[in-house]
Amino acid sequence: MGGKFDLQEYLTEGVERIVSEAVKATLRNPKESAFMLKFAASSRTASKKRRKAEDKGEHIPPFLIASITSKCNLHCAGCYSRCNHATVDSEPVRQLTDDEWQNVFDEAEELGISFILLAGGEPMLRRGVIEAAGKKQNILFPIFTNGTYLDEKYLELFDKCRNLIPVMSIEGSRELTDERRGAGIYDKLLANMDEIKKRGLIFGASVTVTTRNYREVTSQAFLDSLADKGCKVVIFVEYVPVTEESRELAPTDTEREFMQSEIIRLRETRPEMVYISFPGDEKSSGGCVAAGRGFFHINSHGGAEPCPFSPYSDINVIESSLKGAMNSPLFRKLRDEGYLLEDHDGGCILYEKRELVQQMING
Repeated sequence: MGGKFDLQEYLTEGVERIVSEAVKATLRNPKESAFMLKFAASSRTASKKRRKAEDKGEHIPPFLIASITSKCNLHCAGCYSRCNHATVDSEPVRQLTDDEWQNVFDEAEELGISFILLAGGEPMLRRGVIEAAGKKQNILFPIFTNGTYLDEKYLELFDKCRNLIPVMSIEGSRELTDERRGAGIYDKLLANMDEIKKRGLIFGASVTVTTRNYREVTSQAFLDSLADKGCKVVIFVEYVPVTEESRELAPTDTEREFMQSEIIRLRETRPEMVYISFPGDEKSSGGCVAAGRGFFHINSHGGAEPCPFSPYSDINVIESSLKGAMNSPLFRKLRDEGYLLEDHDGGCILYEKRELVQQMING
């Protein structure tokens, strides 16, 4: 890149690549392709907004992760969200209402945020929030779901609102998926994929990458099976250990390098799908992009957190604007004092520094 690393430029190039790959991946689906071309135009407008803000000294990230509920019906083995009590079995006392999430989406659009990843818990338990998201056609909403709540009403909504894209969690084979997510989940996911394809809709797959499945989930057989079902995006999410016992599942530099080279190869050889890696190789991308550098996380009760893997917050979007939240004292400290750029073992730097992040809030 030469000279000073331009984060906004780097992120914009990343967004443009994702969008142009999405246009290519949907060319055989006229309705979807028409939406993607329209979204490409609004994404360029949003990039210009972010660039204008950057030139005034305000950094706006292109992505937001919104955990719209903390309730979930599954108990996946090693779930980081359950281990840090962000996910529970029943509704907590206070969660953002449908209208409060609508306000978040309105402000996000105003600022030039192009993608809001809806997560949970299980986000499809919040139909009202997803309906509100469907009205925001300038923002793409991947919905990270376990797939157990997909019904006729949702399929009709996804047909009407092409900016809503279900991204279903799958771990590779039936054996690996059911072992982690519960008996029968794999077959349910495949039935969902068939139903979505039958209606001419698109979907994505989210794969938690561990030392056990990293070769399988990049194999030709697995990716062929997804492509045949009509999958258009594969998001590889690196497993972050939540207990000492689960540390052996976390990819090491060896697995991470393998994944990065595979993703480069897949982008060149299999353009029918879009491939995204999270957190990806921070060492080659100017450091961690959490805490508002490339994205931040809003939890189900409105707390703005650096990242879902770093569940610490010093500000809430109920009392603050979105712009105020992304410039909270904690986020500013993490960005300005270089914590996100430090060298580390790989994976998630904020998870490694969780005690320090906790001290920043307390101290």
